[in-house]
Amino acid sequence: MMRFLMVLVLVVVTATPAAAAPAPDVITGRSAALHPEGIAWDPLRHAFLLGSIRRGTVEVVRDGTTKTLVSDPRMVSAFGVHVVGGRIYVAHGDMGVGARSTPETTYRSSGLGVFDLATGRPLHLVDLAIGPGRHSANDVAVDHAGNAYVTDPASDALYLVDRDGRATVLARDPRFGSDTIGLNGIVWHPEGYALAVRYDTGALFKITRSGRISEVALDRPLVGGDGMDLRPDGTLAVVTNSLGAPGEAAVSVLRSGDGWGTARTTRRVAPWGDDEPTTIARSPHGSYVVDGDLGTLIGGTGLSDAHTLRKFPESRGRHGGGAVASDAIG
Repeated sequence: MMRFLMVLVLVVVTATPAAAAPAPDVITGRSAALHPEGIAWDPLRHAFLLGSIRRGTVEVVRDGTTKTLVSDPRMVSAFGVHVVGGRIYVAHGDMGVGARSTPETTYRSSGLGVFDLATGRPLHLVDLAIGPGRHSANDVAVDHAGNAYVTDPASDALYLVDRDGRATVLARDPRFGSDTIGLNGIVWHPEGYALAVRYDTGALFKITRSGRISEVALDRPLVGGDGMDLRPDGTLAVVTNSLGAPGEAAVSVLRSGDGWGTARTTRRVAPWGDDEPTTIARSPHGSYVVDGDLGTLIGGTGLSDAHTLRKFPESRGRHGGGAVASDAIG
C-alpha cells in the first residue's frame, strides 16, 4: 500500500506542468550591429522576429539572443516585418546605412520580400522602386486576402502587392510626400481600409482598397509617428520618436467612434522607457516595443550591439521609466 501511494504521488507530481514563468517587462539583447527597426510575433516559434536595418536580415529573438531566419542579398535594410498566413512580409529599402549599401542602391533599392515562415525561403521579392525619384520601402500591412500595402517615406506613393507578387501603385498623393520622412507606419483595418501615419507632420490617413484618401482629424498630431498596431479592442497604438522629426519617444493609443473620420487620444505613455522606440507588436504575453539604438547608426557615430524590447503597460501607473500620462485624455 505504501509503495502504491509513493508511486501515485510521483505520477501526480511529474504529470503536473510547471507554472509558466511570467513574461519579462524588458528584454535586453545583444547581437553584433543588429539595429532592428521592425518587430513581429512569430506564432510558429513562439518568439519575436526583428528586421535589421544594418544587416538586411530577419532574426528570431529569444531571451535577447538572435538567430537569422531570413537572409537575402537583395535586401539591403529590413524595416517593417509582418507575419500572417504562414508568411513573413518584409518591407526593405536602403537609406545608406546598411552593410550592403552602395551609392547605386541608396534610395534606389526598395521592395517587399515575402518569405515562408517555417523555412525562411523566399516566395516573392517584389521591386517597388516604381517611378522617378527616391525610394525606400518602410512598412507593410496585409489584408485578409493576402494583399500587402507598403509605405515608402522617400516617395509620395502607397503600393499594393497582391498575393502572387504583382505590384501596383494604389495611391499617389502630394500629402504623402516629404523632404525628410513621409508616409511611414501602416495597419490594415478589417472593415476594408488602411491607416497610415506621415512621420514628419504626424498626419494620419485613411486609404480605401480603391485608393480613396482622407485625413483623419486628430486631437493632437502624431509627429514622429513610426510603427503602429491595430489592437483587438479597435484602438490604434502608435509609436513616436525624434529620430528624424521633433517628436517625442512615446506610445499613444487612439480611438475612433466614426470609422476613423476622427480620432482622439485615450492614453499615452510618455516619456517612453527607451529613447528611440520604433514600432510595436502584439504577442500572447502582451505588446512589446522595440528600440534598436538607431540614433547611433543613422547619426553615423558608430555601431551598437544593443537592442531592447519593452512591454507596453496595460494598466495605469509607472512602467519601465515611462509614465502613463492618462487613461482618458480629452
